[in-house]
Amino acid sequence: MEHETFHIEIMGRGHVWLNTETHESLLEASHFVAMIEYRQGLKVACPEEIAFRQGWIDAAQLEALAMPLARNGYRQYL
Repeated sequence: MEHETFHIEIMGRGHVWLNTETHESLLEASHFVAMIEYRQGLKVACPEEIAFRQGWIDAAQLEALAMPLARNGYRQYL
């Protein structure tokens, strides 16, 4: 019989695991993310912001990515 091995990683502060296996839990997770974004004034999992903060793109590249977006809150955030 084969034994499976698992890798466990303890998540530090600022991490959260959201189970979204049902319609209700998906809606609950959506509300949670919306509340975090509203209260902190930050976007959750914004790829452009992550790339900029990690140094993968510079400010000019970030601006170029934002320019084609519709004039909305996401573009203003970037």
